[in-house]
Amino acid sequence: MNLINLLKIAFKALSNNKLRCFLTMLGIIIGVASVITMLAIGQGSKNSIRDQISEMGSNMIMIFPGNMQRGGVRQSSDNMETLKVEDYKALSTVPGVAAVSPSVQSSGQLVNGNNNYPSSVYGINSDYLDIRKLKVKDGSMFTDHDVKAAAKVCILGKTVVDNLFPDGTDPVGRVIRFGKIPMTVIGVLESKGTNSMGMDQDDIVLAPYTTVMKRILAIDHIQGIFASAVNEDDTEATISRITEVLRSNHKITEGSENDFQIRSQQELSEMMNSTSDMMTILLACIAGISLLVGGIGIMNIMYVSVTERTREIGLRMAIGARGIDILSQFLIEAVIISVTGGIVGIILGCLATWLVTAIAQWPVDIRMYSVGVSFLVCTITGIFFGWYPARKASNLDPIEAIRYE
Repeated sequence: MNLINLLKIAFKALSNNKLRCFLTMLGIIIGVASVITMLAIGQGSKNSIRDQISEMGSNMIMIFPGNMQRGGVRQSSDNMETLKVEDYKALSTVPGVAAVSPSVQSSGQLVNGNNNYPSSVYGINSDYLDIRKLKVKDGSMFTDHDVKAAAKVCILGKTVVDNLFPDGTDPVGRVIRFGKIPMTVIGVLESKGTNSMGMDQDDIVLAPYTTVMKRILAIDHIQGIFASAVNEDDTEATISRITEVLRSNHKITEGSENDFQIRSQQELSEMMNSTSDMMTILLACIAGISLLVGGIGIMNIMYVSVTERTREIGLRMAIGARGIDILSQFLIEAVIISVTGGIVGIILGCLATWLVTAIAQWPVDIRMYSVGVSFLVCTITGIFFGWYPARKASNLDPIEAIRYE
């Protein structure tokens, strides 16, 4: 019996039981749609995290004081004063470092007339904008002369502007107070919104680091150093060179632990990607259970079909149909159910992904591999779960099958 005849017989058998056939497909349809949707959500989240980290500076390197033991007591990094201005200046000459900025921070109340807002003032230099991928939208950045003079100037983020100047007044040129210290606003940063961890990137005030050190905190050390590698691929090598310079500056002997710690955006990106991949795999596995249930449904229905059509199978074998023909007939029926369910599932999965974007506003990204894998799995499912009932049908004794009632 040729393939065309087998297909005709399979389609006719399935069309005689349309509702049962649809219910059998339902498990496959839901499984494929779920896998595609979950993988699209997971990939979209991963892309969103990567893009936001890239906006923060994918080659950024952060240096902070380390937590060390003194007198047998481990000191918190917040209490350490191991980083100095000299360290920042030494790093500016390290090969592979594109930009470097010291960092000091103070939290307090910002006041403009009757309006006030709690925020933090970050003391940095002009390189900080390049490192953090920030741009001044209105006004200008403070100069090296402002840094040397510890000038009382600042640049505001959009959130701070909205709270201190709710009437829409141009803040550039206006004087605000941070605690008791008056500061002239010389610029406004371009809005960046919230990052992947839900932090408002516009809730920020920038000032010369010398101003924050001398006029606000009254300290002679810095709280951190931000740097950027020339390119992302050179980040690890640059960190190694930075470590050597800082250990030399701090006179740390070989075998002793560092009194500083270095983190990079690559580490954060890898950690977030690892977490995102794990969640995506977990969601896909949960969705894949539907495919397993759908496969069991196919096996169940094929068993029922074999039982119902035992007499028909006997008649066909009596007039010359071979076992391979009977096996192929029932196997084709199982594959048709699974493949058709897979196609409908793909369409439904793409529609569900579009609805997730339109309604929930979640980032999604349908990858062709997820569609291909889902379709391949549902096809294999049909063959795997349809083979045993089909084999049972092909092994029936023709005489016994004809006598079957």
